[in-house]
Amino acid sequence: MADHSPAGPGRAARRQAAAPAKRKRTSPLVIAGRTVACATSLAVLCGSGFSWYAYTSLTTGLTTSTALSAVKKSAPPHLDNSVNILLIGLDSRKDMNGNDLPKQFVQDELNAGSSDIGGYNTNTLIVLHIPANGGKVTALSIPRDDYVMDYNGDGSQQGMHKIKEAYGRAKAVADQKLANKGLSKAQEEQQSREVGREATLATVQKFLGIPIDHFAEVNLLGFYDIAQQVGPVQVCLNHATSDPAETGQGSGFSGQAGINTLNASQALAFVRQRHNLPNGDLDRTHRQQAFISSVEYKLKQEGVFGDLGKMQGLFNVVKKDVVIDDQWNILDFAQQAPNLTGGNVEFNTLPIAGFATIGGEDVNKVNPVEIQQIVQTLFGHDPAPAPTDSSSAAPASAPAAPAAPSSAPAAQASGTADVYNASTVSGAAANESKALAGMGLKAGRVTEASSHPKTTQVTYGAGEKDSADAVAARYGVSAAPSSAVAAGHIQVILGTGYTPPGGAATAGGAAGSPAAAGGASSDPAASLPMQGPPVKMGGIPCVN
Repeated sequence: MADHSPAGPGRAARRQAAAPAKRKRTSPLVIAGRTVACATSLAVLCGSGFSWYAYTSLTTGLTTSTALSAVKKSAPPHLDNSVNILLIGLDSRKDMNGNDLPKQFVQDELNAGSSDIGGYNTNTLIVLHIPANGGKVTALSIPRDDYVMDYNGDGSQQGMHKIKEAYGRAKAVADQKLANKGLSKAQEEQQSREVGREATLATVQKFLGIPIDHFAEVNLLGFYDIAQQVGPVQVCLNHATSDPAETGQGSGFSGQAGINTLNASQALAFVRQRHNLPNGDLDRTHRQQAFISSVEYKLKQEGVFGDLGKMQGLFNVVKKDVVIDDQWNILDFAQQAPNLTGGNVEFNTLPIAGFATIGGEDVNKVNPVEIQQIVQTLFGHDPAPAPTDSSSAAPASAPAAPAAPSSAPAAQASGTADVYNASTVSGAAANESKALAGMGLKAGRVTEASSHPKTTQVTYGAGEKDSADAVAARYGVSAAPSSAVAAGHIQVILGTGYTPPGGAATAGGAAGSPAAAGGASSDPAASLPMQGPPVKMGGIPCVN
């Protein structure tokens, strides 16, 4: 163990070099000071559920990455001492050495057909924001198909692509450069993955306008292993659903409304389903959030946190399947860990401005300027000024790769919003009118609805398709044109099943149908145009 005394690591050497002399007695005050320091350190460790043994056990054999160092220089500045952690879910059918994952796993458990499917897409991108003064942790999910400017680790532009592709595109270029350098297959895989990680970190930092302090990456097998180690996990569905396992398409998941108990294979299918869901990929994002919440809830209920014996199995899985940055001090994080449990985390999904087909692929239109303003507001900072340089401005003004200007992401919403309330939530129309005004819309009529649809409806008149798509995204529905709506207007009818975007239904661990959310939330996210309602930890959230 290193010498942590005030004299520093060279103390023993100086003792040997010095001439023999009478040993100087250590002051009782110094001894007392060291005792207090040791006791304080031990209290911190024990209070966080860790010990020196656990720390050594956890960190020895971990796979670490230096990718964060490569993008530090180009990262946006820190505004305070908060910590941002990026969780990366890699949709790869390869292990860390580039070998195909076991055929049985890919075909039988993953229902993916082949190890050649999936590439190196980052299908899960979640940022955890831990405030400098503690308190509630905010988690933001980035929809994987957001059409943005992708970057390389050195800050150069890859071009306009889906955000999930930054990793794989950078890795492919690196593979070509490393091909004839005499590296083993494992060495080439590891080095090219580092380039992919750098690209993902750089792209997320540019897109959100925040620095990433730490990151963790896990692939499909790692997720499966973790789910298997945790054991059966309960999730809650708003509605029954089925996604037949067709080769390379369906996830194979089938579930009933209410509580479902999943094994590892079913859990993997649950978080991968995107077909036969009302909002496709966007609902899959909410499922990822809900599964994390359900796992945390189970571990807490079973007393795993703070039990070193129970945590050992999870430690071993982490060592085998997870990559973390080499700057992550586990002891420091242990002190922050209590903020991540007990219902103290809220997941939100960043909004999209609509859909488009570019280069034959379906993408999400987004406005990076609006996204950065949302992130700054949600994380408790003043909104950042609109960027003036084309590398970080909205893609409409950036040098787009082979996409027509008309397909570029939409600007901030405009037009007039008329809001009608068919729900039982008092003041809902007025609150939503204010929220839509925050998106750039003019406030129109605000009154009770004459019709009473169950689901919120968004219709629009001539010239307002893009703005209506952005409004519909707030409620997780699709906008439709209507000749009954005046040109320049968007009509919103809050359905009888309307839940304020700041609230979320949870099952609280009890079997049964999804619980309705309460009143409007005081959280900052409640007034922001998020993609559907938040998912809150502390129970078993109900999702589509």
